[in-house]
Amino acid sequence: MFQSELSSFRRRLIVARQSGDLYFASLLDRKTIASAFGEATGILDSARIYTTAVTLWVFLSQVLSVDHGCVSAVAKLIHYRCARGLGRCSSKTGMYCIARDKLDESAMHRLVTKVGQDIDDQAPDDWLWLGHRVVTGDGTTITMADTPENEAEYPQQRGQAVGCGFPIMRVVVLFALSTGVVLETAMGKYRGKLTAEVSLFREVDQIIQEDDVFLADRAYSSWFDMARLMSRGAHVVVRKHQLRKSDFRTGIRYGQDDHTIHLDKPSRPDWMSDREYAEYPDFITIREIKIRVDNQGFRTRVIIVHTSLLDDRDYSKDDISALFRRRWQAELHLRSLKTIMQMDHLRCKRPHRVRNDLRAHMLAYNLIRQVMCDAAMSGKLQPWQVSFKRTMSTLVELLPTLNVISNVDELCEVLFQSCRRQVVGNRPDRYEPRVLKRRAKGYKLMQKPRRDYKPGEA
Repeated sequence: MFQSELSSFRRRLIVARQSGDLYFASLLDRKTIASAFGEATGILDSARIYTTAVTLWVFLSQVLSVDHGCVSAVAKLIHYRCARGLGRCSSKTGMYCIARDKLDESAMHRLVTKVGQDIDDQAPDDWLWLGHRVVTGDGTTITMADTPENEAEYPQQRGQAVGCGFPIMRVVVLFALSTGVVLETAMGKYRGKLTAEVSLFREVDQIIQEDDVFLADRAYSSWFDMARLMSRGAHVVVRKHQLRKSDFRTGIRYGQDDHTIHLDKPSRPDWMSDREYAEYPDFITIREIKIRVDNQGFRTRVIIVHTSLLDDRDYSKDDISALFRRRWQAELHLRSLKTIMQMDHLRCKRPHRVRNDLRAHMLAYNLIRQVMCDAAMSGKLQPWQVSFKRTMSTLVELLPTLNVISNVDELCEVLFQSCRRQVVGNRPDRYEPRVLKRRAKGYKLMQKPRRDYKPGEA
């Protein structure tokens, strides 16, 4: 067993058992919740049962359950209270839903980012990339319940018939490459002015600070985005924008397909003020690298990467190439959120509830990542080598047994051994065609609202 001070899960487990808290307190303790919520805890802390901490713990059990239902979440709370001799609460979900509705949005957002930042700060140096923290980002969309309130704030696609689709939210998430945790997130409409991925990214890119490396695809390779990050001392490693021309015969050449060039400032975009435009430099210096991806049996792919890491001795072409190949992990993290944790469609009927439901999923995701980091550290692995799905399944099954297993070290060892048992393979060149093997059911698509269909018409 590794040193106890390295395992935040072990520490919180001991505190939770001493305090008699709900078993989810071993993942998220009262002190962390109070720190993020601040004065907002007063809204719920006068309640007899559903205080801020208890409501959050029950919320976490709900998003980690298979059916995501309120009934099963409240049932788990009843089971816990009876086991502790506290007396059961009502099995009706009304009081829990009211308490969950009162959770402050800003506080929930602070809690997600605080937990993610705390986990990332504890990462050992050998998890960094050449001494740098790497932040990678990507965007996605989620759907929600088709209610008038959700539709008014998050419209459907323009071509979608009324009543036949779902409101859509666009989400941009920034992850820490070393630990996989969510560091920051932004939400917006799927369509409309300033709703593109890069627009949402600009709302949260302050998380990328001096000496950090931002790793992303070409959607984030705008000249102004690169210049803004570079102005605060951060570095970028992004795929070249498709409209830029490349000529490796120009600039300062470091080697084959590796040189430094000047990118002149483009014309002022409509969304930028004259004052802000004037603050940008006349040009930025970028290193351009051509990466060739050779897969046996497939045509060679060529990817051109732009980076502000200009020193070819400290950051070789192979180093940059290996780092850019890890950009795909952002896609895998989003898959964990949307597919494994079933965040792709949220069932809340009001926009603020949808946003908090999304934040609760990201909070639970970060807490799972925390256990993965503890398990990886104890087994001298990298966090990405530990299976997210296996860790989540193990946590869901083991956490309710905290009252049964008296030995904390034994429980932690069982948990970490189970998480480490299946090591995820590193398969960066695996071909994953976007096709479905399972045939869809032969139902017709909905062409009008459900209420307009007559019996037997479909």
